[in-house]
Amino acid sequence: MHFLQANDSNENWEACALNNLAHAELLTRLVDSANVGIAILDRDFRYVYTNRSLAQMNNVPMEAHLGRTVNDILGEVAAKIEIPFRHVLATKQSLPNFELVAHLPAKVQPGRWIENYFPIEDSQGAVRWVGVIVVERPNVHAAQPHPPVLEVPEQSSRWQLLLRFSAILASVTEEEELFAMISECVRSATAADFASLALYDDGVRGLRVHVLNSALEGAFPEVEEMMPASDLGYERTFLHGEFRILNRDDLLATNAPSLRRLRERGVQSLCLIPLVSNRGVLGTLNLASRKENAFAAEVKLLEHVAAQVAIALENALARREIVRLNERLRQEKLYLRDEIHASHNFDEIIGDSPALKRVLRNVQTVAPNDATVLILGETGTGKELIARAIHRLSGRADGSFIKLNCAAIPTGLLESELFGHEKGAFTGAITQKIGRLELADKGTLFLDEVGEIPLELQPKLLRVLQDQEFERLGGTRTIKVDIRLIAATNRDLAARVAQHEFRSDLYYRLHVFPIRVPTLRERSRDISLLVRYFVQKFSKRLNKRIETIPAEAMRALETWQWPGNVRELENFIERSVILSEGSSLNVPLAELNSGNETGRHGATLEDMEREQILRVLRETGGVIAGVHGAAARLGMKRTTLQSRIQRLGITRTEFEN
Repeated sequence: MHFLQANDSNENWEACALNNLAHAELLTRLVDSANVGIAILDRDFRYVYTNRSLAQMNNVPMEAHLGRTVNDILGEVAAKIEIPFRHVLATKQSLPNFELVAHLPAKVQPGRWIENYFPIEDSQGAVRWVGVIVVERPNVHAAQPHPPVLEVPEQSSRWQLLLRFSAILASVTEEEELFAMISECVRSATAADFASLALYDDGVRGLRVHVLNSALEGAFPEVEEMMPASDLGYERTFLHGEFRILNRDDLLATNAPSLRRLRERGVQSLCLIPLVSNRGVLGTLNLASRKENAFAAEVKLLEHVAAQVAIALENALARREIVRLNERLRQEKLYLRDEIHASHNFDEIIGDSPALKRVLRNVQTVAPNDATVLILGETGTGKELIARAIHRLSGRADGSFIKLNCAAIPTGLLESELFGHEKGAFTGAITQKIGRLELADKGTLFLDEVGEIPLELQPKLLRVLQDQEFERLGGTRTIKVDIRLIAATNRDLAARVAQHEFRSDLYYRLHVFPIRVPTLRERSRDISLLVRYFVQKFSKRLNKRIETIPAEAMRALETWQWPGNVRELENFIERSVILSEGSSLNVPLAELNSGNETGRHGATLEDMEREQILRVLRETGGVIAGVHGAAARLGMKRTTLQSRIQRLGITRTEFEN
């Protein structure tokens, strides 16, 4: 019994299979024998199926189509077909009666076809393929009239126009140009007396109305009108995506001010079409006519118009977003580049503390112009490095950076160094000398320790700042220069002005853009970076390989007050590297511990500076000059150290004992 049932089942299955096969063969013969071309294209514009009729129309074998693009088979003609193909993919709607007149590569005479395109969806509802049904019309050169059955419908020309506009709309980038093109598209596709776009503006949470075309006087004000998204006239279309056609009775029944205004100007028909995109509903396309039932017969065409407008608007929004993001990215890159420059691209300016970053931002602000800069700060803070950074970032970077330390040159020689002198100007002036001002022409002059310039020389410097001219010592010829002046001092110039030790007019001329360089105490987080930098620098110079810095030593370095600032730290690390025998840095902690004891008992900065100088003088046996002298250890000029010793009241007996 079971065996018979199984046989019955097999016979039924075989009968069913044979029946399906017969239907498949019948369908194949029907499709192949029909005088209608059929093709299926995938999203890459490749043939996945063609029937025999289409192959004959293209004069290319059926098997030669499969897997190849339309461009491969039809050459330049493919560009015309791609327009409706892309339209169907984008809108998911069929496109009937597309007329194609072209000269195919495999044919001698041009041909004429009527083509119908329709979307083919997969199981998830996504359009994966586009089907094409093609009817070939008689040769365009034939004298006989076209059979009525193949006549192109009345709307065909408008479909063709719409397809051409779709390609143009996709390439428009400027909003004003886009609205003009949409206006032209709508005017060509419809016979509306009034057309507008109501687009949602997220910034105001409402609809912004853009009038495209209007034969109605005063339908909308010339300026853009804003409406709430819940406006009674547009709510169902914008909020719910409903295609609406309102006739005279509907308009009479509405209380919406926007629609009542149209009705008062003779509008008898109104069509509101949602502009639907992948982003959702962008707004509405609004068409109005003085004729009754003006849009009832054009629903399909208007849906396609709206679909094209939505695609164009979505592309414009995407481009606008890309431009905004690119600008934001550009600004972020500029900000990041500024941060990188602030931390790493100022030569030997090492650190990333907020105090140092503020200084470097000021440097970048003032560098591009020629304003005079006054750099303030304690000794050893790196004022010269800041001056060099300003010069390097300025428009004078290709010019010379000329430096003059006003405290390191005897008063009698300072004028000659600055302005130069003529032969015979004074005893010993056996030749003409070019001063620093002339050397700095078209560049930057950096006057370090400018507070040390004597009073009698200050009016001459003021003249240079004001008029950019001077005379050499012993000369009569006025010399014009083009310089930028950067000055630096560790003195309180305002206090010196009050004490009549510095001219007020020169002070105000120097004080155009002051930059205060922070002490190392104010940027203690940079100490570890500086220590590592100096260890690498001196290890390389002294041919040593130091790989580690003891944690205890680093903590001591970070807590010491460093009255000599970065210069003192640099000299101390150089001494530590010299003392190091192995791979670990040998830091003389006893010096720092004794210094910390002094600090804990309330010593002033001057006391700490005095103690530091005394300590170095003791180490050098009182020797000031020379490579291994105290001045070199402290990173000072010999004359500067002598001036400090005198100012601090240090006596020989203090460091010789």
